[in-house]
Amino acid sequence: MKNPKIARVLKYYRKLNEISVNEVSKILRENNNYAAPKTIYGWESGQTQPDADTLMFLCDLYGIEDILETFGYQSEHGPKSLLLSPKERKLIINYRNQKDMQPAVDRLLDITDED
Repeated sequence: MKNPKIARVLKYYRKLNEISVNEVSKILRENNNYAAPKTIYGWESGQTQPDADTLMFLCDLYGIEDILETFGYQSEHGPKSLLLSPKERKLIINYRNQKDMQPAVDRLLDITDED
């Protein structure tokens, strides 16, 4: 059964990562998973979908970590609330790793415990 979100998510994350369709095709080819640019456009338009192995490879390439939630399936964390860019994900990880800096960042961003 086709998941219509796959097309939108693949296109969104490819563009977010500033990778062209031709570059994706080349990277896939270099990893023994040939897909012509026309095929990738087909995936992004919803005409076809990549096989599971290719989808997993693309998720890794695009930095998609929570695959189930990203593609609209409920994960253990509950329903999907927002998509994070790689930069946003890195900001959150760095924030969590810098406990001593969190109060200053909270003040700078006007974040209170009630938020």
